[in-house]
Amino acid sequence: MPRTTAKKSRTRKRTGYMISAVAEQYDIHPQTLRLYEREGLLKPSRTEGNTRLYTEEDLKRLELILKLTRELGVNLAGVEIILNMREKMEAMQKQIEEFIAILNRELATRIPPDLPEEQHGLIPVLKVRSPARPARGAGSQSSKKR
Repeated sequence: MPRTTAKKSRTRKRTGYMISAVAEQYDIHPQTLRLYEREGLLKPSRTEGNTRLYTEEDLKRLELILKLTRELGVNLAGVEIILNMREKMEAMQKQIEEFIAILNRELATRIPPDLPEEQHGLIPVLKVRSPARPARGAGSQSSKKR
């Protein structure tokens, strides 16, 4: 029995939805799904027999496309721009997270263990004391010139 369970979980990961099932589920014509694929908005995987298979990720993307077109009135060119921008933003977000992780690792290796936490910043802050001022009436040069 454990073998069949493992087998099922492996096939579940590969499982995709056929175009007819997706079209019916989202109340759209299969030709619309083919159009979205031609336009590059969707990229379903293919079986050896060339049947389209839509993954959960594809379905989430389709839901976004349908929301943009049906509810917000965005045309397909606009949808393409929005999807491309989202992908770029996600990539940038990953880069920022990686950069922050690198900075944190770098800081962790450079901070002495006995340093107070308020001094753990990226840029060291130095406290500068102002120079001692001469006492008033001590005969500074500026007062003699007047």
